[in-house]
This record gives sequence, structure tokens and C-alpha cells, in this order.
Amino acid sequence: MTAVAQTVAPTRLAAPLRLIGAELRARWAQLLVWGLAVAVLSQVVMLAALMLRFGAAPNYAVAYDWPGAVVTIIRSTPSASDWLPIIADEWLIEIGRMNYDYGNGISEWSLNVIPSRLPVLTALGALCALCVRLARRPGCALATARGAGLGAGLGAGLVAMTNATMSWVVCCAAPSWVVGLAMMGLGVSTSLALERIGPWLSFSGFGLLFVAAYVLAARRTAPMSQTPEAHHA
Repeated sequence: MTAVAQTVAPTRLAAPLRLIGAELRARWAQLLVWGLAVAVLSQVVMLAALMLRFGAAPNYAVAYDWPGAVVTIIRSTPSASDWLPIIADEWLIEIGRMNYDYGNGISEWSLNVIPSRLPVLTALGALCALCVRLARRPGCALATARGAGLGAGLGAGLVAMTNATMSWVVCCAAPSWVVGLAMMGLGVSTSLALERIGPWLSFSGFGLLFVAAYVLAARRTAPMSQTPEAHHA
């Protein structure tokens, strides 16, 4: 490989990253708005899924003192390394269905809004919006856009699924993404066994989204002589 080729190759690899960076700098406010919209919409979708699955509307809602709980955790937990894992599971809002046939009542199912998951869902929405913008830019072939769209869709599905925070009394009432699997018919024990791989699936989903964005950006920054359209021109 010549010195010129050795210089050009890294430049071409970096060009998509520069385009992605330019989009983030120019459109960060719009991407943030889309991200927040996805984070909110995901909560609505999860609640709707619970209502459809169990055929009943929620009959209770509780707002928790999340900031106060965080302060209490920090004050009462000796090891600072334990703060974040405990805080990450603290609830902000709980909406669900209470069955009062048993004493003071038992929550049959609920949606749990957990603040630590909202930034993840916001990032998901922002990345999806970025992929859409890159796909709409001139120079992106239809086949490339479709392929990247499939990858982005799979990645978004993995992230959204593994950050679901629903609880069901059959699954020990623990809010988790595997509750959705159990609700769809997968065995409860099998669903709970899969819970540990949730973070890896979420990371894989973000990886697919980034690869999709990179492919779309690479197509946009590729020299015209290398595009299929240029050969047919």
C-alpha cells in the first residue's frame, strides 16, 4: 500500500464519524427532544401493554420521594460503591392494578417509572432520530437505508425491551424486562433466568444502532466514484 493510500484509508474511515459529530452538534436540541419523547412514549406503551394483557385499567398510582430516597441511601449506606446500584432501582412513579380481595390488597401488575432508565431511553430515541436524519440525507442508497434501518430497528428493540420496568405478581412483583417475556407466554422460571443477560442485550442494541448510523454516514461521505449509482451514471 502506498503512502497516499495509507493516508486516505484512515481518512475515509473517520469521515463518517465526523459527519455524525457534525449532526450531533448541529441538531443536538432536536435529537434531545426526540429522545425525551421516546422516553415518555415508552412508559405509555408499557402501560397500554399491561392494560391490554390483563384486560383492566389501573386503579392506583403512587408518586415516590425519589430525591429523598437518594439522600437516605447515601446517608445510610456505608460503602460509596453501593450507592449507584441501589439508587438505580429506586422508583419515581408506580401505576398498577391492586387486588383488594386479600386484606389490604396486593399489586397484581404495575408500571414502575425508574429514573435511571429514562436517560437510557432518551439516548435510544436520540440515536434513532439520528439514524433517520442520516438516512434522509442525499447520497444514501435505498438498499443501504433499508439494511441500516433493519439493524437500527433490531437494536432499538433490544434496548427498549431490556429497559422495560413492569412488574407482575407471578414474577415475584419485581419490576424487570423479563416480566414482558413472561406475559407473552415464556415460562416464568426461564424468563427470570434470562434476566442476567439484560445488560449485554442492551449494549448490543446500542452497538447495532451505532453501526447503523455509521453505515448511513459512510454512504453519505463515500466518493461518488465508489457508489453504485455513479457506475450506472
